[in-house]
Amino acid sequence: MVSGESPTDETHPAGRDERDAHFLRHSFAVARRSLAHGNHPFAAILVDANGRVLIEAENGYMPSRDATAHAERLVATRACTTLAPEIRAAATLYSSAEPCAMCAGAIYWAGIGRIVYGLSERRLREFTGNHPENPTLDLPCRAVFASGQRATEVVGPLLEDEAAALHVGVWDK
Repeated sequence: MVSGESPTDETHPAGRDERDAHFLRHSFAVARRSLAHGNHPFAAILVDANGRVLIEAENGYMPSRDATAHAERLVATRACTTLAPEIRAAATLYSSAEPCAMCAGAIYWAGIGRIVYGLSERRLREFTGNHPENPTLDLPCRAVFASGQRATEVVGPLLEDEAAALHVGVWDK
């Protein structure tokens, strides 16, 4: 399938579920690439209403050790500087893990209308523990979005076991 093709008709709920699974797995593939490049196994992609991948980002922690270079924040920043507000509002951000509070804030300010994520922040914390490179917050992205003035649709966790597999053994090092 070409990345611009929609896997199914979005007007049907089952079609939307299949589309979400397809693009979420795409984010998992980018997260695996991030790990192969020496970064943490996180990734995010932004998909427009027609099913075209507009932006994708790996985690950007290395090489500069930029703790704010989360994939979702990188996508939100690029979206703000390259896409019109109406495109961002109709787009879906697919993330391998639940956006942290910082990323949820960036997504909100970017005006991205919908988020689908794999691994919950709470379950991620089971992997990271008190790892100095990922002091995971126990603050669901829904709480951040609920405090805003515009709605942001959130779907997740979805395919959580597949998302969790990306982190097995990573944070033990």
